[in-house]
Amino acid sequence: MDLRTMPKRLKKGDTVGIISPSSPPNLENLQKALPFIEGLGLKVKMGKSVEAKHGHLAGSDDERLADLHAMFEDPEIAGIICAGGGYGAARYTEKIDFQMIKENPKVFWGYSDITFLHTAIGQYADLVTFHGPMLASDVGKDTFHERSARMFGQLFAPFELFYSEEISPLTALTSGVAEGELVGGNLSLIRSAIGTKFDLDTAGKILLIEDIDEEPYQVDEMLNHLRMARKFDGVAGVVIGDFKNAEPKKPERSLTLDQVLEDYFKEMKVPVVKGFKIGHCEPHFSVPLGVKARLDADEKTLTILPGVE
Repeated sequence: MDLRTMPKRLKKGDTVGIISPSSPPNLENLQKALPFIEGLGLKVKMGKSVEAKHGHLAGSDDERLADLHAMFEDPEIAGIICAGGGYGAARYTEKIDFQMIKENPKVFWGYSDITFLHTAIGQYADLVTFHGPMLASDVGKDTFHERSARMFGQLFAPFELFYSEEISPLTALTSGVAEGELVGGNLSLIRSAIGTKFDLDTAGKILLIEDIDEEPYQVDEMLNHLRMARKFDGVAGVVIGDFKNAEPKKPERSLTLDQVLEDYFKEMKVPVVKGFKIGHCEPHFSVPLGVKARLDADEKTLTILPGVE
């Protein structure tokens, strides 16, 4: 497979840009997170619309897009970390200058609503990006876990990531071993891109899915949409991350999340493993997207190649 461009590793003294690509972040939590970034030896430059509010958005679409462009274009910025998610990144994605991003590859880090940007940047700028905890949503909270903090280390040195049951209990829904490019992220955002030019290419890939606040019937509806859109046809394997708060409001009238997952994945002929602490959870195991990974359902392990050079 054609390998995506890996961004240069960060080093102490570098400046990272902070942007709010989607909804307005909790500014108190954002301020609490900054000492952590500075503790990594990094300096911070805030995007102009980080504190802006336009209804449920962190400023207008043009303002948020301008911040994204400015951080990629600025030669003083070595990496970009998202303050938070929410909703709104997809509203301006078709206006992104992907050629400019391709010419200025650098670390880009976030998750949740940022999944839409990960897919778009990966497919149109051929850049490896990072699915990891964000400043206001995660780092600035008292619940931020030491393991989540350690995951930022992968930005400073190329090292292979290895996930086993030493981190969390894992369940193999099928057996086998798969190798392929790791893609995906938030299930809602993967589904929302179907039929658009930012439709996720899953053929031959290891697909990561996670989500938050979706009842089992909603997860069922999204997985069925992916199935009918043939997103599971030709997929190499499936990594099922955390589905936080996936509890039915009326349990007596609902399948469980586990039952839904079994309905879609139990009969697949490729390895599928659930239980990964990837997503809206603590600890949050951060991963590069667009690099080669190996999913072993028999040993219940996931190995991921480095995301920086």
